[in-house]
Amino acid sequence: MPATRLSDLSEADLLARLFPVYAGAKGGTADVVIGPGDDAAVLAAPGGSVVLTTDTMVRGRDWRDDWSSPHEVGHKAVVQNVADIAAMGATPTGLLVALAADPATEVDWALGLAEGIAAAAREASAPVLGGDLSSAGPGTVMVAITAVGDLGGRAAVRRDGARPGDVVAVCGTLGRSGGGLQLLLADRGRTHDAPDAMSAHRVVHDLCLAHRTAGRPPWEQGPVAADAGATSMIDLSDGLVRDLGRIARASGVGVELDGEALREHAAGPLTEALGADEAMRQVLSGGEEHSLVATFAPGEVPTGWHLLGRCTAGAPAVLVDGAVPVVTGWDHFRG
Repeated sequence: MPATRLSDLSEADLLARLFPVYAGAKGGTADVVIGPGDDAAVLAAPGGSVVLTTDTMVRGRDWRDDWSSPHEVGHKAVVQNVADIAAMGATPTGLLVALAADPATEVDWALGLAEGIAAAAREASAPVLGGDLSSAGPGTVMVAITAVGDLGGRAAVRRDGARPGDVVAVCGTLGRSGGGLQLLLADRGRTHDAPDAMSAHRVVHDLCLAHRTAGRPPWEQGPVAADAGATSMIDLSDGLVRDLGRIARASGVGVELDGEALREHAAGPLTEALGADEAMRQVLSGGEEHSLVATFAPGEVPTGWHLLGRCTAGAPAVLVDGAVPVVTGWDHFRG
């Protein structure tokens, strides 16, 4: 019988096999409050709870050098980690950085990467605490960041707390990073130089930049949502439908999204650059946006958050105006 390969499994299938293995690897003095399966892990510590998360980026898979500068790669690597910390209701407190690279990699590229990481770390008030360097095979460059966060005495906001009757709200943008990716794949907007005037070219440039850097998600709103009583929360890594589906399955609720609310997010620059149909597709399935989506009791939604729909007692699925959307989102092993 031929060996099973990663391409034979979905991301969820692989995780279902890995989690039991990791569950047996216990040791140390810390107690695991939340283990694998949420936006970040939580460990009990003498002074309270520590939030931990990690993400990896690989050249040619998560970025292309003909699209992204090393500074942009570094910025994006930090953003996706800090967003996971925020999605637990925590504040980032530090970063660990690991770089494995082909020895032929230029020093200037590595320095540019470090500058991008440092810039995003300053934005997030999360200093780089250390990390690791390693060599890698020809052409290989891999960047991994581990972020540490502080819950400030509050309980972590998990994915499994949504209740029927809760409303669904987003803080941040939808579809911009995914829209930028589509423009880059179509060979539009590859220049790093911003247009001089507000125009269609500027719109394309801004969307492509959103994909290359992951922008500036509303990190500080994670603790705000937690303090407002968010019942569940997630950052948008793999698309609205896929990520809300994770909340639906973890919580055992249905999610009904309002098409008109989604069309409002698709209007403007996305529609101008991509057309209405593709803009809507990106709002539903575009990944690497790293905005925050949470569920709240009605009337408890904080300022700056925008309603998208509600949770129901139905099957754990995501519907748009009562229908199953034809798009899903990103899966690392199926695309």
